[in-house]
Amino acid sequence: MANIITLDDVRDAAVIIGKILRKKGHSVHTFTEEEDAITHAELHKVDLAILDINLKKMHGLDVLSVLKQINPATKVLILTGYPDVTSSREAMKHGADEYCVKPIDRDVLEEKVEDVLRRP
Repeated sequence: MANIITLDDVRDAAVIIGKILRKKGHSVHTFTEEEDAITHAELHKVDLAILDINLKKMHGLDVLSVLKQINPATKVLILTGYPDVTSSREAMKHGADEYCVKPIDRDVLEEKVEDVLRRP
């Protein structure tokens, strides 16, 4: 299955996503600190990054850009509790593969992750 990282400034949110995706057989590493997630991506292959847009020190789209510099093949799913058309457009411009609204339903999360991972 896939190697996935989740990055959210709310630890419980990252942990819940991790639990859901581990049950589907994925290897998931959860982070609340941007630097830790980026370092992990530098040291390990990441198939998918699930990023909150509002983080502690950096904007989620800035983390997305860094991850794409490390490995352009990394898929990215952006999560936000504050959706708007501008952030959605910006996420896609920065290379996001999917943009979802929090809280995200378990079934929707599983479906979006599988869909993004199937894309070339």
